[in-house]
Amino acid sequence: MLFNLTDEQKMIRNMVREFSRKVIAATAAERDKTKAFPAENFRQMGELGLMGMMIPEEYGGESADTVSYVLALSEIAYSCASTSVVMSVQNSIVCESLNNFGTKEQKQQFLVPLASGEMIGAFGLTEPDAGSDPVSQATVAVKDNDHYIINGTKRFITSGKHAKVVLVTAKTDPEAGHKGISCFIVPKGTKGLIVGHEEDKMGLRASDTTDLIFEDCRVPASFMLGEPGDGFKIAMAGLDSGRIGIAAQSVGVAQAAFDAAVSYASKRKQFGVTITKHQAIRFQIADMATRIEAARQLMFSAASMKDRKEPYTKEASMAKLFASEMVNEVTARAIQMHGGYGFTKDYVVERLYRDARVFTIYEGTSEIQRIVISNNILKDKRKP
Repeated sequence: MLFNLTDEQKMIRNMVREFSRKVIAATAAERDKTKAFPAENFRQMGELGLMGMMIPEEYGGESADTVSYVLALSEIAYSCASTSVVMSVQNSIVCESLNNFGTKEQKQQFLVPLASGEMIGAFGLTEPDAGSDPVSQATVAVKDNDHYIINGTKRFITSGKHAKVVLVTAKTDPEAGHKGISCFIVPKGTKGLIVGHEEDKMGLRASDTTDLIFEDCRVPASFMLGEPGDGFKIAMAGLDSGRIGIAAQSVGVAQAAFDAAVSYASKRKQFGVTITKHQAIRFQIADMATRIEAARQLMFSAASMKDRKEPYTKEASMAKLFASEMVNEVTARAIQMHGGYGFTKDYVVERLYRDARVFTIYEGTSEIQRIVISNNILKDKRKP
């Protein structure tokens, strides 16, 4: 590992690694079958401070740096990608958005229970006809005295069923483009907030993904996050942080697939010797290890830039793009190295392969990441 970790960062990584492989891994395969939400995992993770790692201690968090966070997230993803995606959304998008844009009152009411793990949060941005283009969203919020009335449908919402509070974007000024989008805090149980269709997914099956329907959902104006028109800015800031989280999840899942493949190949015999004696397999191992390490370093680079409070949008997209495409390749190679056994549910690589597939899609597709990266490069080139 080229990145120079501090003693505290190593301690956090080692603590989470032990917890992940003893506790999280124990039920991961069964939850993949049953789609059971790992509520007990999150309770224990909250006690360990993993659900609001980067949040100040005064609001129930751990005041950890981003590098420590991605180390912890990677270790959770190693054992269960479903658990890690909920942890990622909770930390990177929900908690950070509240911490960066919330009032003291909003932080006390919502951030404290979120950061301590007492409450799971969700972020409602994507819609049936507005994924990569959030400005095209149709959800609207109309001012009514000291309240806003929200109408619309959000789709593919992680933790939509189990979240106790949702941050949702809606147009408050439809004529103002991205500057007309605002963000609202909507507690679960608010009249007019309905949990809709739950997706039956290829992977991440223990993490619920649902529609959220808003039908004349009335929320106090004091539950607006930030100022009117800040919704797009809040979402983009959250996605920048979230994309580092996707890179971390990708690294964790890829490392798990790699370790499983190397372990299997070291025992499997063909033509009288273990298959690791064959050059074709040795080259596969070398390529997989190299790509995982490259992704890890991109992840660390983006995380450390965030910690130094430097602009990191381009680097977050680079890390997300490379790592998410890497994990799809590594898990596919891990199955190939297992031969026919890799295609069965008796071996963990089958689940890892399915879990990895969405990483190039959610929180900005690979195509969107390439647009973000190239836009930032060309913008820099135009500077005198």
